[in-house]
Amino acid sequence: MVDLQINGYAGSDFNTLPLEAETVSGIVRMLWREGVTASYPTVITSSPEAIASALGSIASACEADPATEQGIAGIHLEGPFISLDDGARGAHPRDAVRPPDWDLFCRWQEAAGGRIKLVTLSPEWPDSATFIKRCVDSGVIVSIGHTAADASQIGEAVAAGARMSTHLGNGAHLMLPRHPNYLWEQLAQDELWSCVIADGFHLPDQVLKVVLKVKGEQALLVSDAVAISGLEPGVYKTHIGGDVVLTSEGKLHLAADPRLLAGSAQMLLWGIAHLNRRGLADFPTAWEMASTRPARLMGLPVAEGLSIGAPADFVLLDSMQADGRIPLRQTYKAGKIVYDRSQQSL
Repeated sequence: MVDLQINGYAGSDFNTLPLEAETVSGIVRMLWREGVTASYPTVITSSPEAIASALGSIASACEADPATEQGIAGIHLEGPFISLDDGARGAHPRDAVRPPDWDLFCRWQEAAGGRIKLVTLSPEWPDSATFIKRCVDSGVIVSIGHTAADASQIGEAVAAGARMSTHLGNGAHLMLPRHPNYLWEQLAQDELWSCVIADGFHLPDQVLKVVLKVKGEQALLVSDAVAISGLEPGVYKTHIGGDVVLTSEGKLHLAADPRLLAGSAQMLLWGIAHLNRRGLADFPTAWEMASTRPARLMGLPVAEGLSIGAPADFVLLDSMQADGRIPLRQTYKAGKIVYDRSQQSL
C-alpha cells in the first residue's frame, strides 16, 4: 500500500521537533505492520525554520538507513501555502500561513534533499499558477487543499498543472454556497485525482459514493493519520489539538467537544474495509485506491502491481473478519519479508 498523507503513527509525529532520524526510521518500520510499503511523511504548516528542520531530519534518516530510504517514496508538504480562512485552514496555525514563495520552497527542497514530491496549496493566492507551474516543471505533484479558491482560480491551477485534491470534503468551511463552490469545481475538473479519508468519521457514505462515481480510476484513499493512530483507546495530549479522545470505535475527537474531529487515527486497511463493508466499493477497487492508483499518480514502479519486473512490495492477508476488519499476516518490501504477525516484526 502507498499512503500519500501520513503525519505520524504509534505516538511518533513527523511534525514534533526536534525530530530525530531514529524516529523517522521507526515510523517507517512500524508502518510495515499496517501493510504500508511506501509512504509520504507529511510536514504541515509551521514556521519556515520548523519546516526546514523536519524536512532535514527526514532526509537525514533516508541517507542513514537504506530501509528508510526505500520506505519513504517522497515527502508531502501540506502548507503553509493554504487558505487563511477558518474551516478551510483546518488545524493549521493561522500565523504560519503564507502565500506561495518559490525561493522559500527551493530552500526547503534543498533541506529535503530533493525529496518533496507532493505539495498541498490553495490557488486563491495571487500568482499561484506561476508557482504551480514551477513545481510541476521540477517534478513535484501539486494538490489543491485547505482552500477557499473560486472556480476560476481552481481552473487556472489545473491549467498550470495541479493534479490532485487533498482529502476532498475535509479542511473546508462548515457552510458553503450550494453552487458554485470549490468542492463541485474540483469534482468537475477531469484532470484532478481526488483523495478521500474513508475512516467512517471524516466523510459520510453519500459523499464517498459521489467521489467514487465521479472520479472512477482517479479516486484515491489516504489515511491522513496522526500520531495517535496505532495506540489504544484513551485520552491523549497533542501539540496541536490539546486533549483528545480516541474512542473504542476508532474516532478521534477533541476532549472538549466530541463533535469536533482531532484528525484521523485509522490506517489504509481500515479505510479499505470501510469502503467494502459499506458497499461503496468492492475489495479489489478499494485496494487499488490505496495501492496501485496512488503509485500511478506519483509515477512509482509499484504501480505495475504484481507483474514481472515490478518491485515485490506486497502483503499477505487472512480472510476478512465478520466485523469487516482485514487481518494482516505478512508484509514484503522489495521481495523481503519485513513484518510477520507471528513474530510481530523482523
